[in-house]
Amino acid sequence: MLFGFIGRVTQANQLKGALDVSSQHARSIADRVSKASLGNADGFALPADNAKPGSTGTGPIDTEAEMASLADEQLRFEATAQLLHKAYAQIRTAIKDK
Repeated sequence: MLFGFIGRVTQANQLKGALDVSSQHARSIADRVSKASLGNADGFALPADNAKPGSTGTGPIDTEAEMASLADEQLRFEATAQLLHKAYAQIRTAIKDK
């Protein structure tokens, strides 16, 4: 009975999608920063046999810019989460009033 109802009367589906995209962006930024701080290594992963010592797959990473980008992404995520919370609160209110 309520299948598809939330997507037709609110923007909950778009907000959930935006949260998914935002979390993927945050993960990729965090991955770039961690690889830059570990010399392009993956933490506990062993280096490949054919890898040259000190070689990086990408150019130098500006960690300050990446951290600013991560902070921006976090603000976007929090704002979107608040909007989604309000959308669900409106749905709950509408259902309770019926």
